[in-house]
Amino acid sequence: MKYLKHRGYTGSIEYSVEDQLLYGKVLGIKSLISYEGETGKDLEQDFKDAIDTYLSYCKEEGEKPEKPFKGSFNVRLSSHLHRQAALLAMEAQESLNSFVAESIRYRIDQITGKQKHSDIADV
Repeated sequence: MKYLKHRGYTGSIEYSVEDQLLYGKVLGIKSLISYEGETGKDLEQDFKDAIDTYLSYCKEEGEKPEKPFKGSFNVRLSSHLHRQAALLAMEAQESLNSFVAESIRYRIDQITGKQKHSDIADV
């Protein structure tokens, strides 16, 4: 899947058959920032304008803009899977956080066929 990117923010690209319109929203933040366009070029420009407007608003209001994909999230597991992961992490003498991060890296590598992710920071 392709995404729009601007100033560290990532946006989705969707299509509405009913409206015959491209649209999307900024991903990885709680605030709803949406955009639309009749063409890909229009969509990309509206996305950039939406991000710039959001950042300008935050600056004017003295608010800190939300950081997308800030690096922490809750994961809900069965107690059995949680126990297995925690015990394996202890046996490997690493934190559960490191174990989970490495497991996610491994799965991403499987899906994308890549061996290294320079854009994924070590935890």
